[in-house]
Amino acid sequence: MNNFAFLKENLPIFLPLIILELILVIAAVTHILKHPHYRFGNKIIWLFVVVLLQIIGPVIYFVFGRGDDQ
Repeated sequence: MNNFAFLKENLPIFLPLIILELILVIAAVTHILKHPHYRFGNKIIWLFVVVLLQIIGPVIYFVFGRGDDQ
């Protein structure tokens, strides 16, 4: 019961973070699947990085991994 009260109390804080994380992951995964050019690594590596590292994974991909759009 105590965990439920904690979640209910902090939902306004966690909900925007969850939504932001989902938007970043969806944007990064769709970009990875549509574009064949990456600065480092390949498609499989970037999918693992984006999905497994949650919020920081998509940020790493968009900063370091995304290649030039052609």
